[in-house]
Amino acid sequence: MRTMWLAFLLIGPLALAQQPAVPTPALGIAQSAMPVPLTQAQIEKMQRKLEDWPQLGRYRDDNLKLAPAAPGEHRVVFLGDSITDFWGRHYGKFFPGKPYINRGISGQTTPQMLVRFQQDVIQLHPDVVVILAGINDIAGNTGAEPLDAVENNFRSMVTLARAAHIRVVLSSVLPASSFPWKPGIHPAEPVRELNKWLQNYAASERLIYLNYYPSLADENGGMREGLAVDKVVHPNDAGYAIMEPLAEKAIEQAFAQARP
Repeated sequence: MRTMWLAFLLIGPLALAQQPAVPTPALGIAQSAMPVPLTQAQIEKMQRKLEDWPQLGRYRDDNLKLAPAAPGEHRVVFLGDSITDFWGRHYGKFFPGKPYINRGISGQTTPQMLVRFQQDVIQLHPDVVVILAGINDIAGNTGAEPLDAVENNFRSMVTLARAAHIRVVLSSVLPASSFPWKPGIHPAEPVRELNKWLQNYAASERLIYLNYYPSLADENGGMREGLAVDKVVHPNDAGYAIMEPLAEKAIEQAFAQARP
C-alpha cells in the first residue's frame, strides 16, 4: 500500500491510468493494469522528493559555511538547472579565481528555483544574480505549465532580487531539439518563444539579457554539433568555453548599472 501511495503522489493518477489496458471478459471494458512494484531505492528517492521538493537541502550546509564577501569583492550567484550545476563540476571551467557561486540543481524548474531564491541567492548577498532557467519547464519536469506561469516565476525572482538590491542578468534558454528524458517533446519552438519573452521582458525592465542562443544553435533550433555532451541539451567543454565570455560580458554590464 505504501508503495502504491508514493507512486500515486509522485507519478500522478494520469500516469497510473496510462498503464497498458487489459480486457475484462465479463464486462468487455478495458481496465488499467496494476503498476509494477517499485524497488526500495525508487521508494526512497520518491520519499526524499516529497520531503524536499525544491531541494533546499542541496546547498543549505554550503551556504552556512560560506564566508561573507570580502571588502571590495563582487560576488555573483549563478542560479539554474543542470546546465549551471554541471558547469565546472563535470564540464568546462567555472570562472577560475572569480568570486562566483554555483547554485544550479539538475532537473529543476522555475517554481523550484523561486522557492529556494531566498536561501540560495538573497541570503548569500551577491551583487549580481545570473538566472538560467526554463528548459525543464518546457520539458514538464514538475508538471505541465503554461508559458504565462513560467513568465510569472521569472517576474517573481526579479522582484525578490530587486527588493534585496541585487542586479539581475536574465539568460536565454539554450537551444534544444529534443529531450533524452522526455521523448516525444519538440522543444525548439517553445525555446524560441520563451527566449523572445525573456529578451523583451529584460528590455522593458532594464535588466541585462545574456543571449547564449545564437552562438550555440544550429539552423533547426538544436545545439550545434560538437557543443553538447549528449548532443542535444547539456554543453560539453567546448560549449561552456563559448558561454563563459558571454557571461563575463553580461556581468560587467550588470555592474555598470546602479544597484536597484
